[in-house]
Amino acid sequence: LSAGLDLPGRFLFATLTLMTLIAILVFIEEAVYIYRKIPSSKRSIIIWINAAAPVISTTSCIGMWIPRSTMFTDFTAAIFFAIVIHKFLLMMIKECGGQKLLLRHFENRHFTISTGPCCCCCLCLPRVPITRQTLFWLKMGTFQYAVCRPVLIFLSVVLWSNGDYVLYNLSPKGPALWISCFIGVLTLTALWAVGILFRKVRILLTCKKIIPKFALYQFIVILNHLQTAIINILATQRIIPCAPPLSSTARGSYIAQQLLIMEMFLITVISRVFYRRKYHDLEPPECSAEEPGEKQETP
Repeated sequence: LSAGLDLPGRFLFATLTLMTLIAILVFIEEAVYIYRKIPSSKRSIIIWINAAAPVISTTSCIGMWIPRSTMFTDFTAAIFFAIVIHKFLLMMIKECGGQKLLLRHFENRHFTISTGPCCCCCLCLPRVPITRQTLFWLKMGTFQYAVCRPVLIFLSVVLWSNGDYVLYNLSPKGPALWISCFIGVLTLTALWAVGILFRKVRILLTCKKIIPKFALYQFIVILNHLQTAIINILATQRIIPCAPPLSSTARGSYIAQQLLIMEMFLITVISRVFYRRKYHDLEPPECSAEEPGEKQETP
């Protein structure tokens, strides 16, 4: 591949590869810090979440250098991030001191389920009491995604190896459309569960910088899913022109991978700022601020 690149192309590939290596080194250094400074109950979860951006950057870099591996690298990143979404929800519960302390703090209060990405416009939806059962269903909302998406991706790889699965063929007769739609429904359900819990605990966890952490997590979701999907659609419709020897779809894949490397590098560096601190149990007074109007919610 490098033999077919001109000087600017080689410089770009070298720069993006260097950014990926720096992102990996930053993550390793951060993982060592987390392992030493953070309690064991939160250690693995926070390391998993911090690994999301470096893993996506690494898989994109491999796909950039080895174009034929793109399907496998994209699937690897998708499986990893499906697990990270579940880990992020668990992190919010852990940051509240665990499930028992969270339930005690929000006793007799309610979840607002009219939130994005599924029901942000459905203001008529009832408020759901915060109980052990509702927390279980929120966990299941992300857990099903962490389990079902790898299974669907494995099925896609099996069909692709048999020539039945074509990523850009969205014909109703092909499996790609139905698998993509099913994955889309699972994704929205998982993001909805995270959004419901975040809306309730965001004031409580302000001192633990949960809002910028949630923003970084949302950026990864948007860039890894929505941005890549838009570029792939533009490439499929030939809006992104071909540039021999690259076809439109191959060029769109290159653009998506190169953008992801740069974006994940920035997110890795920014994540280090917000996660590099000592974590303590939920004790300081500033961590127990009430959500506006919360006390008036129940008689």
